[in-house]
Amino acid sequence: MTVRLARLVVTAAAVALLAGCSSSTQADETTGGFVAGDGSITAPEVGERKPAPALEGESLDGDPIALEDFAGRTVVVNVWGSWCAECRVEAPAFAAVDAETGDDVQFLGINIRDSRAAAKAYDENFGITYPSLYDPSGKTVLGFRDSLPSMAVPTTWVIASDGTVAARMLGSVSESTLRGLIDDAKASDG
Repeated sequence: MTVRLARLVVTAAAVALLAGCSSSTQADETTGGFVAGDGSITAPEVGERKPAPALEGESLDGDPIALEDFAGRTVVVNVWGSWCAECRVEAPAFAAVDAETGDDVQFLGINIRDSRAAAKAYDENFGITYPSLYDPSGKTVLGFRDSLPSMAVPTTWVIASDGTVAARMLGSVSESTLRGLIDDAKASDG
């Protein structure tokens, strides 16, 4: 391979990588790509909420895991990847709020476009102790298409204890915003 061709290949790979973390909220419909979110929050009124999808698959350790394992609880679902800069920004907030809420709230990650080794190293590095579905293809995220679809990585959903999608945030979440979304979902549980 010539030096010029090698540079072209490296440049094309860099452009493709950067496109996956751009600041636009438009997903690449032809490739199913994800982009960084704009921080927008969508929280439908209680009567307008849609049921959460039946998420299930393998954990990062290869164990079976499903959203229904946490039925009757408020669940925070977060789409992330170790390669995602915004995910690394929000990871300490997720670890802190998860530790704060204990058994009161269940956190569940959906790890996409990653290797198991990279995902496990990310969890260890950021002190993430809650489980994540291992979904390198990102197909699990499509389950939300009938409620509040994801258009970005990271995306966070709060599932109310009645199993409906109470909120969605596109982009990284701060501790205070995450607490507020959880509190709102729990308050609507009555």
